[in-house]
Amino acid sequence: MKLSVIVPVYNMAADDKLTWCIDSLIAQTLFSEEKETMEILAVDDASTDNSAKILEGYAERFPKRFRVIHLKENLHQGGAKNAGLRAAQGEWIGFIDADDWVTKDFYETLLACAEETGADLAGCDHSLVTTHTWETGEVVKDNDASQSGVLDKEKYKSLLLQTGHLVVKIFKRRILFASGEENVFPEHIFYEDNAVAARFMLRAKSFAYVERPMYYYYQHGTSTVHTLTKKNLEDRLTAGRALLKGLKEDGALKDYHDEIEYIFTRLFYVNTLFSAMPAGTRMEDKWGFTKALAQEMARTFPDFQKNPYYLERTDEEEKKLIAMQMRSQLKFYCYYKLLWAYRRLRYKA
Repeated sequence: MKLSVIVPVYNMAADDKLTWCIDSLIAQTLFSEEKETMEILAVDDASTDNSAKILEGYAERFPKRFRVIHLKENLHQGGAKNAGLRAAQGEWIGFIDADDWVTKDFYETLLACAEETGADLAGCDHSLVTTHTWETGEVVKDNDASQSGVLDKEKYKSLLLQTGHLVVKIFKRRILFASGEENVFPEHIFYEDNAVAARFMLRAKSFAYVERPMYYYYQHGTSTVHTLTKKNLEDRLTAGRALLKGLKEDGALKDYHDEIEYIFTRLFYVNTLFSAMPAGTRMEDKWGFTKALAQEMARTFPDFQKNPYYLERTDEEEKKLIAMQMRSQLKFYCYYKLLWAYRRLRYKA
């Protein structure tokens, strides 16, 4: 089998989300019932809606190349991806979110580009859309041409800092399984890609980049990125810890200390802190959560505020607030609350 595409599915039946995704996979120029070019592995992550029935309908229509894996327990996307990987037969592996869709030549284009250049990793850009459409929305550049080709230290640094989304890429099988761990992705958490993406980049030898938005990233109210809870924030911390642990085990910290320190700082600390603090974020013990967050950050990378990428890329107001929190949680917390109370009053006036 040339390519295995893994689709984690949890309660995606409503509003034709799941059918838009699967129809775009069935329509792939690479997909054929008669040829061993592409298989689709849809993993039903213990859905409680009509998703499983919809998937079984596709399996009946395409019995050779469309398989459904049913999980008895909801393991989140990481667990569903692991289940798909255990069943995958392809030389190449791709992932797609069950509420997104792709152009009909998405996989053929990436695969052809990879094989022509000898790459073991290939990717493109994506388009942000808010409706089911084939019109191109806001284009997001996941990577850039300077990162393509045979990878050297400078290109690895660039890929660590600008990894791009995993779903817009295909991977040679060995990249995903190189660590020998039982599970490639962490289970039972959100942000599972963040825990492994950087490790995947460092395992590649050559990257093929197609400067074209062939992946449609559907923005809707129930998307993980638009649903913020304490569980989400805690999962982001778990993903950050797993990422750092894995990179240390891979021996990457010595050669890429500044890059790893920075991406950990953004994922684990900065993004989490400024997601937790706004008044609209309802969570118990916000004080205790943000205080413990700062303390762990300071223990993990005591000098992160001196990191060259942090100094260059972090917003000046964020740097000011972070420096304040590192000196005094009380001062930071009170200042932040007063600042945003003032801004709410000002904008309402």
